[in-house]
Formats: sequence, structure tokens, C-alpha cells
Amino acid sequence: MSYRYSEQSPPPEPRRASDVAVTTHEHLYEVDARLMERWVVAQTFPNWDSLRIMNARHDHLEWMHRHFAEKTLTGSELLEEISQPGGSS
Repeated sequence: MSYRYSEQSPPPEPRRASDVAVTTHEHLYEVDARLMERWVVAQTFPNWDSLRIMNARHDHLEWMHRHFAEKTLTGSELLEEISQPGGSS
């Protein structure tokens, strides 16, 4: 394994994505660490580890569905269900 400074150095400056989320790398959204500092000290991750976790999210979700989900629903299916009369509110 070779050492690449760009993969070890701190990520780019976070940009606000919403009231509670920031983004550093493209498609990598994180909870704003300032919202958690009362309870949790944020860890510093090297770039390669953050990107590894982000790129593995679909594999992890697929594994969870195979092992624990009896049925997988889309967000639009859930919204349709709760918008129907008598649906959850």
C-alpha cells in the first residue's frame, strides 16, 4: 500500500448542505459536527477512509436488506401510503 498525501490530509473545507448537514467531497454528506459536540467528540478521518465508507454504503445496505428486511420499500411508496385516507400521519 502506498502513501498518498492527498488521501491522508484533511478534507476540503465543509460547505453547508442544509441546516444540519455539510458536504466535503462530492456526494459525501455528514451531520454538522457542531450539532453533536455537546454529546460526541467528532473524530478526524483521513480522506481515504471517509471515501471508503461512502463508496461501500450500497453494498452495506444490500447486505442489510438480504439479512433483515422482509420487504424493501421506496420512499415514494411510503409517501403514497401515508397520504392515503386512513394512512399513518
